[in-house]
Amino acid sequence: MCGIAGIVSYRDAAAAPLDREELRRMRDAMAARGPDGAGDWVSRDGSVAFAHRRLAIIDLDARAAQPMIDPDTGNVIVFNGEIYNYRELRRDLERAGPVFRTESDTEVLLHLYATHGERMVERLRDMFAFAIWDGRNQTLFLARDPLGIKPLYYADDGHTLRFAFQVKALAAGGALSAEPSAAGVAGFFLWGHVPEPWTWLAAVKALPAGATLTLRRGLPRPDPRLYFDLRNEIVRAEAGDPSAREAVQEALAAVDDSVRQHLVADVPVGAFLSAGRDSTLIATLAARHLAEPLRSITLGFDEYRGTGLDEVPVAEAVAQRLGARHATRRIRREDFEAERERILAAMDQPSIDGVNTWFVSRAAAQSGLKVALSGLGGDELFGGYPSFAQVPRLARRLRLLAWAPLLGRAFRIVSAPWIARLASPKWAGLFEKGGTLEGASLLRRALIMPWEIARLVELDLTLRGLQELAPLEDMRVRVAGTRNPQLAVMALEMSGYMCNQLLRHADWAGMARSIETRVRTDSLAVSEQEGCIRDRGVRDART
Repeated sequence: MCGIAGIVSYRDAAAAPLDREELRRMRDAMAARGPDGAGDWVSRDGSVAFAHRRLAIIDLDARAAQPMIDPDTGNVIVFNGEIYNYRELRRDLERAGPVFRTESDTEVLLHLYATHGERMVERLRDMFAFAIWDGRNQTLFLARDPLGIKPLYYADDGHTLRFAFQVKALAAGGALSAEPSAAGVAGFFLWGHVPEPWTWLAAVKALPAGATLTLRRGLPRPDPRLYFDLRNEIVRAEAGDPSAREAVQEALAAVDDSVRQHLVADVPVGAFLSAGRDSTLIATLAARHLAEPLRSITLGFDEYRGTGLDEVPVAEAVAQRLGARHATRRIRREDFEAERERILAAMDQPSIDGVNTWFVSRAAAQSGLKVALSGLGGDELFGGYPSFAQVPRLARRLRLLAWAPLLGRAFRIVSAPWIARLASPKWAGLFEKGGTLEGASLLRRALIMPWEIARLVELDLTLRGLQELAPLEDMRVRVAGTRNPQLAVMALEMSGYMCNQLLRHADWAGMARSIETRVRTDSLAVSEQEGCIRDRGVRDART
């Protein structure tokens, strides 16, 4: 797990050399992500530059440092993430003749690109964001994992493309405008996070989950290309019809195999253990696959001690049963107050979430861990949230109102002022929004309603932001083709709340403590083991 950055001048190869100090400012803004080393590389003509901060997890040897150059092709890579099937990929590649000089998954990516080109991403089982410079073809290739576990941001002015693992790192370079993104601002107030592909800067976009971007020198600015579409995968999987027993067996096999793959590392791997079923299952399966006792971490809150909200007793009982080397860390209000400024400084983009992950990552670092398994993704895959029942039920009960949107809008306009004094403002939008799945989901997940944002943000910025976001239309696209309402909610939860909030805070809060958080949302769980997300699978796999 690392930090990556780069600058590529692609419209004119004879342009003035890039500012290496800008690159280093971007690189060093991510120092916490890679305390084990730093490096940079600049092309001979000075028009391409890569930088890297290293947190050594696989192949701790200095030869595995980045940027890494393929001596056979001259291709250069900077990579963040883990390729869990890299050993299998390496064996396949070695049969074709490449000679490997390290034991790293980074080198596997270089040879995989040389052999399969851009389609290499289809062979990866992973969480990743990487950039490859192909000098022979004068091409930059950016790629991000299927579900967006690892972020990747870029700024393209039509002549120069800059990329980095954090928006703050791009801003630290000093070359970008500080103009805020209207959609990013409106999205934060609406959802409590900045929804992709927008960021808090107008000049910066997120490379979408499951997308690649290929930039060829001399050609106009490119658009991202999706190689994995969550909605399409869910629609395709929905066509199956396993029995309840088959669904549970396939889901358990997929999760067990995923946990086994996520234990690949050359450093100890621990687990975040709460009282929830997701982390308990992950810890149980991990303990079975490890040759030595599992190292587990539980975060407790002093204010909850002795109440039903205290997760510590259950987590400690589970750890004892598993024979784990367990550590419990309790925090108090004073701990949060002491850490507040550091938390906000580490937060890459505005969010209402991530504090718990900050403190449990701190506890993991204090215990000497670099890698920790998390149950993140379990609720989204297996219908663990109340929204899986509430959203379809609301849409079903109010579906007739979807045929009279003007009536619902009129009710909202008239009732909003007095409802806001008595109850949640969301009640005013019940008849306008609640009759469709996407509208019901907006009511369930939105932090505040769209018509409230103008009271907090300048009106013109609000209107422009909401026009760009088009939240209902966006959600409608994300569920198109799904027949089962629960699977539609899954699509919304995974592509929205999980991708834009949960995965993002798992990344920034963990990496601020140099902790790699490994989650359960790898592409295997969706595309290779379809049974776990078929109609009955969502309902029955939870057992």
